[in-house]
Amino acid sequence: MDEKVIALIDCNSFYASCERVFRPDLKRTPIVVLSNNDGCVVARSAEAKPHIAMGAPYFQIKKDLERLGIAVFSSNYALYGDMSERVMSVIESLVPAVEVYSIDEAFADLTGISAPFEPLGRRIRSQVLQLTGIPTGVGIASTKTLAKLANRAAKRWQRQTGGVVDICDPVKRDKLLKVTPVADVWGIGRKLTVHLHGLNIRTAWDLAQADPWVLRKQFSVVVEKTARELRGMACIEMEDAIHDKQEICSSRMFGRRLLELPPIREAVATYVHRAAEKLRAQQSVCKQIRVSIRTGMFNPQEAKYSKGVICELPFHTDDTRLLSKAALDALEYLFRPGYAYSKAEILLLGLCKRGDVSGDLFTPVPQPEADRLMSVLDQINGRWGRGTLRTGRVPIDPDWGMRREMKSPSYTTRLDQLWEVKCR
Repeated sequence: MDEKVIALIDCNSFYASCERVFRPDLKRTPIVVLSNNDGCVVARSAEAKPHIAMGAPYFQIKKDLERLGIAVFSSNYALYGDMSERVMSVIESLVPAVEVYSIDEAFADLTGISAPFEPLGRRIRSQVLQLTGIPTGVGIASTKTLAKLANRAAKRWQRQTGGVVDICDPVKRDKLLKVTPVADVWGIGRKLTVHLHGLNIRTAWDLAQADPWVLRKQFSVVVEKTARELRGMACIEMEDAIHDKQEICSSRMFGRRLLELPPIREAVATYVHRAAEKLRAQQSVCKQIRVSIRTGMFNPQEAKYSKGVICELPFHTDDTRLLSKAALDALEYLFRPGYAYSKAEILLLGLCKRGDVSGDLFTPVPQPEADRLMSVLDQINGRWGRGTLRTGRVPIDPDWGMRREMKSPSYTTRLDQLWEVKCR
């Protein structure tokens, strides 16, 4: 039986790299990307990391960014999602099996492929860079936890390693474990690091040498598995399928404080529309919907209010119209005049697959044409772009939408914003 070999391919400063693909003039310019409503820093290029802290509020560091010549972008999730799909498609074409772990990283199962693995890692890195413009780091090892450590080393010592580190060799593995702080091990957080330091476990090597049964008794089975993985014993398997979500949330901060009910109705209808799209995409239906609204919670000059309610639906459904009616009825109950609202949230609960619903004689049933109508809705939006066809409550360009004053164009998802190359 072949020994397990796992690779982790992780994009470097992914959001910033996506922006840089279409702005080659920023190749050596530090970049930061802001959260919703341009609130705080959520991503930094390598050049920006020494100067700007993650999570720093934009209004506090705006002058520093200008002084340091750091380029600032509002978040452009449509662009990042599309670029992620392109990166994953390239990786999937080069390896036998892939588990997409997050928007910017994936595990690849290399078991059965003949060694050496480093040339394959370099090929993956080269192909992704050539076909998408996104730089990556590749870590290769016998377990997922070790692959994470190898990937970290590939990025940290990029010049020496060329962005690829293979620690399948036990000698290389142990050498890396001895120089890696235990805090840098996958799954070991700050609080756990403090407790491990109390046991004189300060490096990944120390954790690998600790008694796994003692770790399980003092901490958890997760820490025990981590220690075993550091020894080269695979305890965390590759996941072939993407699991369906058990809850679906759609939520955004408003671009400005809302005092009246009508614009909040528009926002709630918009969020329901998006949540229902996600629900149908995984071919599920829901039985409950939770609606909540709140004011800002940090301004001492503003009155504070926050409340939510769960609505029971008459039957399991994915019908945007029915979900919207329930949500808007709930909003009428939740809304209180005299407050400056900053956020609304929609949460779909009681999810199950369409074929798993069993009705009874006393339960209302969906209208037969609802499925066909929702199918047509999704087909049109899938072909012509999200929001092409929508319910009447959903506005085209709301004035309460998110502030994204420095948002880059949707280069890959909108025909009217395609990248232009001008020849001289």
